[in-house]
Amino acid sequence: MTKKPHRNGRGLFLGALLGATAGAFIGRAAGSALFGAILGAVIGAAVLYRVNPGPWKRD
Repeated sequence: MTKKPHRNGRGLFLGALLGATAGAFIGRAAGSALFGAILGAVIGAAVLYRVNPGPWKRD
């Protein structure tokens, strides 16, 4: 039996939200808040989608 990888949609959403917020602040300091927010959302979503373990009760 193979194990499923630890991924879920909530991590994707939370990563996009947190990444966009952090990216907007960093991007504002660098000159472009919109570009920073978009880049931060993509990176944050990718990281938390992969890292977030998902539901507690797994078989």
